[in-house]
Amino acid sequence: MIYCENEGLQDLAIHYVGNKLQQEGVLFSHKVIDLTDNIKQLLVPYFISSFKSNEYYNLFHESDITLNEVYNYASSIFKKRTELYEKSISFAKHLYEQSVHPKIKGGEFYVAYFDNCVIDGETIDAIGIFKTENKDTFFQVSSTDNNFEIYGYQGINTSRLDKGCLIFNKDEEDGYVVAIVDNTSKGGDAQYWVDDFLHVRQRKDEYYNTQNALTLCKNFVVKELPQQFDVSKADQADILNKSVKFFKERDTFDINEFANEVIGQPEVIDSFNNYKEEYQKDRDIEIADSFAISDSAVKKQSR
Repeated sequence: MIYCENEGLQDLAIHYVGNKLQQEGVLFSHKVIDLTDNIKQLLVPYFISSFKSNEYYNLFHESDITLNEVYNYASSIFKKRTELYEKSISFAKHLYEQSVHPKIKGGEFYVAYFDNCVIDGETIDAIGIFKTENKDTFFQVSSTDNNFEIYGYQGINTSRLDKGCLIFNKDEEDGYVVAIVDNTSKGGDAQYWVDDFLHVRQRKDEYYNTQNALTLCKNFVVKELPQQFDVSKADQADILNKSVKFFKERDTFDINEFANEVIGQPEVIDSFNNYKEEYQKDRDIEIADSFAISDSAVKKQSR
């Protein structure tokens, strides 16, 4: 769980980043925003409340983490907070270079510094990067001299954040701990925020292990088991239900305990273990044989 006090918002720079394919350009502000208490009360819930998942990521680069632009700019800010405005321009330029799909909308781009944020019970500073792409239509009714007038205008709906990420000053050598929100990308532009701009991979923690282990079990039961053994749909459903029950009732996962309790038959256990090895190689992932179970991952996967 992520929590930040309104007073934790220390610095904020706002720019406008357009669609590069449409040659919309980037509009830079000249300085950071003057933040009043009233503005903080509006902005902090808008920026933070959409981060509800316990699924975290690390900034990443295939060759060298220092070649990841977002990692470099964030590191500079964490080392010297006064560089936030300068690096916010670098963030904006980097995002513009990735905004080349025709469906990507231009919008306001925010870079913020928070102190004393709480993530999973630990207090840490964080850099927030956000973008608004959609505007809602609002109207206001006013009365003067016993007459009423209606005015329509467009603005940002503070109940829904379009795109955002929080980079926590933790595990720098691994690419920091990163939380992500992306509520607008659905088509061919779906990965430009996560893959092209941030360039992250899922953090290898208890959520990662729980999620992957449950997916492994499901794929084995649904895809592999019928090819290897004579099983009915009822048998498959029974194993899946036992798998979910195992994860819900335990605090820790142990692959041998799981195999003996849920799968049972030695020849099926051998098939499961072989499938796990192939599954990891095919997807270039590693699922630990024992780990603490993430309740939030179990709830999400159980659906």
